Amino acid sequence: MSRILIVEDDRDLAFGLSDDLQVEGYEVEVVSDGESAIKRAREDQWDLILLDIMLPHKDGFEVCRHLRRSGIRTPIIMLTARVQEAEKILGLELGADDYITKPFNPRELRARVKAVLRRTEAETPEIFRFGEVEVDFTRGELRRASGPVEVTTLELKLLAAFIGSRRRILSRQQLLDAAWGRDIFITDRAVDAHIVNLRRKIEPEPKKPRYLVSVRGLGYRFDG
Repeated sequence: MSRILIVEDDRDLAFGLSDDLQVEGYEVEVVSDGESAIKRAREDQWDLILLDIMLPHKDGFEVCRHLRRSGIRTPIIMLTARVQEAEKILGLELGADDYITKPFNPRELRARVKAVLRRTEAETPEIFRFGEVEVDFTRGELRRASGPVEVTTLELKLLAAFIGSRRRILSRQQLLDAAWGRDIFITDRAVDAHIVNLRRKIEPEPKKPRYLVSVRGLGYRFDG
């Protein structure tokens, strides 16, 4: 289930978007100002952000600029009542993936959402290399220079979450959701134990991790 963050201060429009996208099977959260958008985009993992331009506190351009400068690569579709070509170009130059002008047909928006999500999935590498490690997600294999390394399904799911959010901090809860699922109740200790195992398999020196880095009080970050 893809997760979408809607950033829209028009309550009626936000409700309509949320309801429509949930019917389509997406998990949706709504925030109504730029500062909240930045906070939630940094705190959690999203597959797409629908970002209005005219927002309280920080406008959509500022939000988009801040997220991209922070290294957050979540796809962004900008929503606006403005029609000036220069503003459309500005949004795209700041890192937005698409742009739709209000009022829009809900079917057109749904099509744009699906198209952006498809492109994002297509860009996810089937094979990812870092250091002397190669992860082949299509074959479910992990290899090092010395040869194949046995890896579990959970470890592959954790690696996929890390690789998809390179250089971003992922909380233990985010990792639990990514590997075990949202309806499974497991303690944070399970994540820590699997991180220890993964470090043994991918790190040159597991006790001095270079790739799976602990961020005290926040979680882990992948620097591959």
